[in-house]
Amino acid sequence: MTVIAQNLVHRRILLIISGGIAAYKSLDLIRRLRERGADVRCILTSGGAQFITPLSVGALSENKVYTNLFSLTDEQEMGHIRLARDCDLVLVTPASANIMARAAQGLADDLASTVLLATDKPVMMCPAMNPAMWANAATQENIATLKRRGIRFVEPAVGDMACGEHGTGRLPDVPEIVAAVSDFFAVNGPLRGRRAIVTSGPTHESIDPVRFIGNISSGRQGHAIAAALAGAGADVTLISGPVQEPPPAGIHVVRITTAQQMLEATLKSLPADIAIFTAAVADYRPAEAAAHKIKKSGDDGISLALVQNPDILRTVATGNHRPALVVGFAAETDAGIEDAKKKLARKGCDWLVLNDVAGGKVFGQADNTVTVLKNSGKDISADSWPHMSKQDVARRLVSEIAEAL
Repeated sequence: MTVIAQNLVHRRILLIISGGIAAYKSLDLIRRLRERGADVRCILTSGGAQFITPLSVGALSENKVYTNLFSLTDEQEMGHIRLARDCDLVLVTPASANIMARAAQGLADDLASTVLLATDKPVMMCPAMNPAMWANAATQENIATLKRRGIRFVEPAVGDMACGEHGTGRLPDVPEIVAAVSDFFAVNGPLRGRRAIVTSGPTHESIDPVRFIGNISSGRQGHAIAAALAGAGADVTLISGPVQEPPPAGIHVVRITTAQQMLEATLKSLPADIAIFTAAVADYRPAEAAAHKIKKSGDDGISLALVQNPDILRTVATGNHRPALVVGFAAETDAGIEDAKKKLARKGCDWLVLNDVAGGKVFGQADNTVTVLKNSGKDISADSWPHMSKQDVARRLVSEIAEAL
């Protein structure tokens, strides 16, 4: 198996840790999944808590650890039904003979078994147990039942066991489990086989060797969208202006400085199925950049002759190699929905994501509030989304893109 790191970025994994000495490996698993960008929430069963503590699990996941079906506090914060469904994958590691038997019988007598019965998300189990327990007919029948219901398995390894016996039943090594999770998302991603282009960040237009025209775009939203597209299985090219935001792992990144360079890089990346233009491109550039630093002359000021930069969004949306779906972003301080509808039609794109950036908000921040306008060909709809993190904006946008395609 090949680990495809970007397929785990922003993925929400619910890890159920059941009883068994192999539970200690789940701590390293949490760390490895999070290194690859996954958000990991954990359920620790009473058996699992005999081997590792909620404190260690919580410290590594940086999320609350859930243990009790009848906890009033936990149910108020996140009920077990929401916990079962607010994820992309339920991963049971280690999966003991006991938890597999209860899942096969449809029992719901603790939090872990209740979540397994209530979830509508994919489930993956990594069994670990004594070789005789693994070979027992009851265990094998339970596994066969679970497989018929669509539950995926990472088969146990052969090796020496903690009990001193040798045989099949050893929990697979953590890298193998991570690879299986990554491969699951790569194979099952709704945008698998699609090519996507994302522009992100600002452009800088030189006035002289030390000064430029630009803006304060951080690239956070564009980078989050690129990561979400890759997580959905798309082959992504991220064309980024000068930003401090680190690029998502495993994505092809083209770094540019000016609007002209961004246009050239975008056209070179075509053809594509999806093009999302989040970059805050400078509308104007100096007609001619000075070869040397402009000195103060002692008068009241200087004048700069400016010329328009190319309209990258419109160029691609109306060009010969137009992607199937073109999404533009508009950062405005005073534009209403009607103005945004006119801009969508003028640009020739399919969707337009409107940001209110009055007072500098959104730029450089972790959250965003957007209105998504869609041109059906007959009319233009406008859907105002609630305030949410830029990662959640990215996930929701990519989900709607996958549905549209």
